[in-house]
Amino acid sequence: MAVIFKEHKQIPREQLKALYEDAEWYAYAKDMDQLEQALSCSLYVLSAWEKDKLVGLIRVVGDGLTIVYIQDILVLASQQNKGIASDLMHQTLYKFSGVRQKVLLTEEAPNVRHFYEKNGFRSCDVGTLVAFAKMD
Repeated sequence: MAVIFKEHKQIPREQLKALYEDAEWYAYAKDMDQLEQALSCSLYVLSAWEKDKLVGLIRVVGDGLTIVYIQDILVLASQQNKGIASDLMHQTLYKFSGVRQKVLLTEEAPNVRHFYEKNGFRSCDVGTLVAFAKMD
């Protein structure tokens, strides 16, 4: 079945909640009002749909000129390894190709590292970059 991509920030609450819970991102899903507001305030949201079912999403924050930050990228576990996340990433990177800084922060795992490296990202634990985060 073909996946359709849509640029929009209004996603049915129950589908959004199901996607975030499937990814075990419960901190996001526990306050759906806040999550919906976060999408609304984002610079860019691209979602992936199989018929009427939300199967993936990428969310970007930033100014869109000098920096973009990929805040969320997730795909239903049952739909992973079908190229959906790569399609979401490629379309997003193309849209912001003129932006010099494209940043993201994620958990360390072999498959995660491989995914981002194959999409042109470099880990800050190699080279001359350093990263800092304050998580409250």
